Amino acid sequence: MRHRVKTRKLSRTGAHRRALARNLAAALIEHERIETTLVKAKAHRPFVEKLVSLGREKTLHNYRRALALLGNNEKAVARLFNVIGPRFRDRPGGYTRILKLATPRLGDKAPRAIFEFVERSPEPPGEQVRDTED
Repeated sequence: MRHRVKTRKLSRTGAHRRALARNLAAALIEHERIETTLVKAKAHRPFVEKLVSLGREKTLHNYRRALALLGNNEKAVARLFNVIGPRFRDRPGGYTRILKLATPRLGDKAPRAIFEFVERSPEPPGEQVRDTED
């Protein structure tokens, strides 16, 4: 029975899961929309939501916490606090959306999804969804 077991292991070690969470979150913050597997998106949604909650209030403590969670990725943390945090300042939660794609991944038939922020900036023409698959 899986009572009180909340993490999804994703067939990875703990260090690999942390690195995956950091990379997915940084890619989502940078591009505001990424394509990944459905299970990865569902597993990392709480991590990204907590980062956005930190980014809503720009304090030194929150900035350092975000740096620690994102593995000293200065570019992603700066974008989180300067662009994404102020955008969601008045929203009480639910910053991300997961949209299931109809076609599975070609290699292993894994269900794919688009993982994006609910309120996004308009995309410049020619920009495409970034694939973060390994």
